[in-house]
Amino acid sequence: MNATSNVAELRRNYTRAGLNETDADPNPFTQFQTWFDQALSAELPEPNAMTLATATPEGKPSARIVLLKGFDEIGFVFYTNYASRKGQQLADNPWASLVFWWAELERQVRIEGRVEKVSQDESEAYFASRPFGSRLGAWASPQSEVISSRGILEEKVTHLETQYSEEDSVPKPPNWGGYRLKPTEIEFWQGRPSRLHDRLRYRQQADGTWLRERLAP
Repeated sequence: MNATSNVAELRRNYTRAGLNETDADPNPFTQFQTWFDQALSAELPEPNAMTLATATPEGKPSARIVLLKGFDEIGFVFYTNYASRKGQQLADNPWASLVFWWAELERQVRIEGRVEKVSQDESEAYFASRPFGSRLGAWASPQSEVISSRGILEEKVTHLETQYSEEDSVPKPPNWGGYRLKPTEIEFWQGRPSRLHDRLRYRQQADGTWLRERLAP
């Protein structure tokens, strides 16, 4: 018997906590801050890792893990190469979604909204804060393009190390920067026993306020 044939038997009963309307903050950003702080306190591995899903204008989706690098009541920020697959898809279709999965806390957060580039000043400031090697990597990698070997990247990095011998001398590549997803919908999911999970969805209204609703699991 192939081990994969047992995949249907994999299951877990969630029992850690619940999510009640009386406990959840009416502001979804405040609620996210609370859960994110708890993920940090729990010392989870990379609590800022999130799935970013984008799609072509025809609706063909793709998804990958990226890192959250900032958030406030405007939106959620991540950085990448503008010429990458996700960058090209966002240029053609600026609607996207994010998913955080904190398994140890039996929680996930789903966020949907429109994506726009952050300002050049914001991208410059974040790029300057990155480790030296990461800044060189942003120049060396033609992200999402086909390359013949890893050696191509390593040769580029070696050349860049010579070109930019001082850490402070590495400028931001013109095709690299940040995006901000400005949410129109945020859902908080808390695992519960017998698959009767708690789901609270916040939907932004025309006047900018948020409507909170409970969804069936």
